Amino acid sequence: MKTTIFLLAAAAALGAAPGHAQTIAIEGGTVHTMTGAAIQDGTVLIRDGRIVAAGRNVAVPAGARRIDARGRIVTPGLFESGTNIGLVEIEQIVETNDFRIGEEEDDLVAAAFNVVDGLNPNSIVIPITRVAGVTTAVSRPQGGLIAGQGVVLDLLGRDVDAMLVRSPVAMYGNLGESARGAIKGARGTTTLRLREVLSDARAYARNRQAFERGQTREYAVSRSDLEALQMVLDRRIPFVLEAHRASDIQTALRLAREYNFRLMIYGGTEAWMVADDLARARVPVMVKVLQNLPDTFEKLGATYENAARLRRAGVQVAITSGETFKSFNLRQEAGNAVAYGLPYEEALRAITLAPAQIWGLDRNYGSLAPGKVANVVVWGGDPLELLTPVQHVFIRGQEVPLVSRETELRDRYLRIDDQTRTYRRGSQ
Repeated sequence: MKTTIFLLAAAAALGAAPGHAQTIAIEGGTVHTMTGAAIQDGTVLIRDGRIVAAGRNVAVPAGARRIDARGRIVTPGLFESGTNIGLVEIEQIVETNDFRIGEEEDDLVAAAFNVVDGLNPNSIVIPITRVAGVTTAVSRPQGGLIAGQGVVLDLLGRDVDAMLVRSPVAMYGNLGESARGAIKGARGTTTLRLREVLSDARAYARNRQAFERGQTREYAVSRSDLEALQMVLDRRIPFVLEAHRASDIQTALRLAREYNFRLMIYGGTEAWMVADDLARARVPVMVKVLQNLPDTFEKLGATYENAARLRRAGVQVAITSGETFKSFNLRQEAGNAVAYGLPYEEALRAITLAPAQIWGLDRNYGSLAPGKVANVVVWGGDPLELLTPVQHVFIRGQEVPLVSRETELRDRYLRIDDQTRTYRRGSQ
C-alpha cells in the first residue's frame, strides 16, 4: 500500500510521461460540451489525446477503456487565466519567486522578460491544482509598469516544453495603484511613462537601421524591451493591463486606441461601471468574482454582480481565482457568479470556453468537440458546488492520478488516526 501511494505521488509531483495511444469512452454522464445544450446520457470518446466524439449514441470501438459516468457530470477541463503557477513555491521566500524581473526602478519596464525560463514543472502547486479539475492555466509575470510576457500551460508533463501550450501568450502591464506604487507618482505619471515607452517602441520600429548606427536619440528602455514591444504594436499578442478603477479602465481603452494594440483587462473590479465602453471596444475582462468589499480606494465599486453585469452588456468575461496556491477555488468563483446573476451555462463557459477564446486557443481548447485536445473532467455532481468531488481528470487524453502533497498528508494522518483508535480500543 505504501509503495503504491509513493509511486502515485511521484507521478503527480513529476508529471506523468506521455501515455501510449489509448481509446477511452466516458459513458452515461451529463455532458456539457460548451457548444450547445447539455447532453443527457452522453458519451465522450477520446483517442490519441484528442476528442473523437461527444454526444448520444456514440459508437465505442472494441477494446476501448470504458468509464461509467452515470449520475456524473462531464465537462472540459477548467481554464484558469490568472496564476503564477510554476513560478512561486513559498510566497514569503524571495528565492522561490520567479514571476518578476526585479525590485529596482530600472526594472519598471521588463517587456523582454518571459516567465517561461523560470517555470518549474515539478512545482508541488501543479498537482494540487489539477486534481481539482483545473487542466490549463496562464502563468503570468507581475510587478512594475510592464511586467513581461506570460504563457499558457497544460498541467501535465516532465518538462516545460511538454507543458507549453503557447509562449508568449500576452504582454502584461499595470495601471492604477499597483503601477503607481512602482512609479511613485500620480496616476497621470504612470500613463505618461507608459505612453513614452510605447512611443519609443514605435519610433524604434521605424528607425532600426539608424539605431544600429547610433543615429537616433536615446530611448527610454533597452533594445530588448523595444523589440519585445513590437509584438504588442503589431497585434501579434494582446496587452493585458491590470486595472480596477473605472477611470483607469477608460485610460486603458484610450491607450489601446492611440497605439492600436489588442487590449485585455485583468482585475476590472469596477469594470461594470464602464461595461458599455468595453463592449463597444470588444475588450475582454478577466474578473475575480468573490470581491464585494473594497480593500483599496480603486475598488470602491466592488460587487459580486460584476461578471453578470458585464455579460449582460455583451462583454466577454473569463472568471479567475486570481490565485496560485488556491487556483482550485476557480469553480467556487464561478458558482458565486451564478448566485449573483450570471446564468449557469455562462458561468461554466467563463471557466472553460471563454478563456480559450480570449487567449485565441479555442480551436483546440475549451469545449468537448471532435478534434480538440482531450482535457476532460468527470465530476461526482455539480462542478460549481464547492464540495463536489472530482472523479477523473484527463489532460491531453491521459488520466492524471488524483494525488497531491495535500492528499498524501490527509491520508497519512487519517491512517495515524485509525491506528490511534485501534490502539485505544485494544487497551480498554
